[in-house]
Amino acid sequence: MGQMIHCPQTVRFVLKAATQLSRVRLPIQSIRGAHSHGTRRGNPSFPQSFSSSWSFTAFGVGVTGLGFSLWQLSQSNSSQVPPAAAQYADEEVMLKGVREISGALGPESVTTDRDDIDLHSYSEVSTSHCAARPVAVVTPKTTEEVSLIARICSKYKIPMIPFGGGSSVEGNFTTPHSGISIDFSQMNKIIALHEDDMDVVVQPGVNWVDLNEKIKESGLFLPMDPSPTAHIGGMVATNCSAMKKLIELGSGTNAVRYGTMKDWVINLTVVLADGSVIKTRHRPRKSSAGYNLNALFTGSEGTLGMITEITLKLAPIPETQSAAVATFSSVRNAVACATKIMRQGIPVAAVELMDEVQMQVINKNGGAGGRLWEEKPTLMFKFSGTEQSVSADIARVEKIISQEGGSAFEFARTEKEMRNLWSARKEAVWAMCAQRPEGTQIWSTDVAVPLSSLPEIIELSKTESSSLGLFSSVLGHVGDGNFHQAVMYDPSDPSQAHGVRECVRKMVRRAVEMEGTVSGEHGIGLGKKECLVEELGPQTIAVMRALKRSLDPQYVPRPGADF
Repeated sequence: MGQMIHCPQTVRFVLKAATQLSRVRLPIQSIRGAHSHGTRRGNPSFPQSFSSSWSFTAFGVGVTGLGFSLWQLSQSNSSQVPPAAAQYADEEVMLKGVREISGALGPESVTTDRDDIDLHSYSEVSTSHCAARPVAVVTPKTTEEVSLIARICSKYKIPMIPFGGGSSVEGNFTTPHSGISIDFSQMNKIIALHEDDMDVVVQPGVNWVDLNEKIKESGLFLPMDPSPTAHIGGMVATNCSAMKKLIELGSGTNAVRYGTMKDWVINLTVVLADGSVIKTRHRPRKSSAGYNLNALFTGSEGTLGMITEITLKLAPIPETQSAAVATFSSVRNAVACATKIMRQGIPVAAVELMDEVQMQVINKNGGAGGRLWEEKPTLMFKFSGTEQSVSADIARVEKIISQEGGSAFEFARTEKEMRNLWSARKEAVWAMCAQRPEGTQIWSTDVAVPLSSLPEIIELSKTESSSLGLFSSVLGHVGDGNFHQAVMYDPSDPSQAHGVRECVRKMVRRAVEMEGTVSGEHGIGLGKKECLVEELGPQTIAVMRALKRSLDPQYVPRPGADF
């Protein structure tokens, strides 16, 4: 199963202090007191037979040890950075490792074809690219094979770059260093469906659309909807937002109702940098046993280990679903209305914003749902539940929209109407890409802020992007304070590229100033490393680096990523 992980000195210090404290023997009465309730006399926190001097001594030692340990950690790590490229294997040694992997897994699992390598290290939709390319692409089929790959890469100091569906827009499947790309597409099995427990066990290469299609007869589904090409492993690695689906699992929208990916993870099997294999916990829906390792690896973007098996919660497919749209005179008014709806506690499944530019693009592309649309800021809603609850929610939303100056309110009465109403949102990104002139790129990024700050940041960001004289539009998952801005530019024009980069940087900094985050769902990847430091600060980054080094002292999984 690989080598034992050696704890850093600071962790050993805490463990030693905890061990010493555990040796303090309590009188029998205090142990019995732990089963009683009430005030000081029966409270286990203050057993009468446990003297106050011992209590404060033990408490003081524990706090002092922990405090010193964390101080030492921050001091020793705040200035340290990941190893330089010179500390990794050169190409000759990397290829030696590739041959060793090929001998163990079989030549069909390894490729050094240049086209395959480019496919696994570049994406047209990503805003972050690296000149470095992997020397090979490896496609394992089991956790044991991933463990073997990790052991070989660890032995030769070869960077490992996990690859899922390749749909990242922030360079989550790239690294500044060469190495081996580990493609999980062949680990695409649904291992077990537990209908009564409402959970499913899958490998990381399972596509979420395929999963929902295969389990729909059970009356259950995974309420996610990122890119239709996304794989479960990548969705966990980036903690993508939960999405509420309508009908054929095709709409790409945010769901306020279902949270993010971390809310649906029950347990993970993870291969660490040295090939060790761990399972984060068992299969109950709740647990207070030990550290929450699910949260550690969910959103880690492949920097702490490689996820090879996931147990996920499932939700019942709603009895009734519907959709509605309304237009507004300004983006600020639309966002303010959405915020008011959220504050009223109406359980909408999703609230989406499309600005007037995006609606123009839809019409230029021939419309959607068999119609042309008003070219105004538009809110789109999803509803789900019982027939009675959905009708009541629609009525409440319509009333608030009327109060907030909205107009042209429509809601779906049939399945066909629902498809047509939601078609504009479903086709928004594709319509934008279809209008893109040859040689241009779309810089897409996202941030999230507290709901009260959303109208201001969207309005300011639109003003700044419009001043560039380039195509720019906003798509907002306004139900949870998250929005995306897309700017079309010519990357060969230095002034355009610089202008877009500065515009995005201002938007990200503004989000941080508003106590928001630099990414609501895309992740950090390579594109927002500096932004992450601005959001979290150097001491928090130091703790993250300490965690990274304790699990991966050689910085082998995705070196140079995140921080």
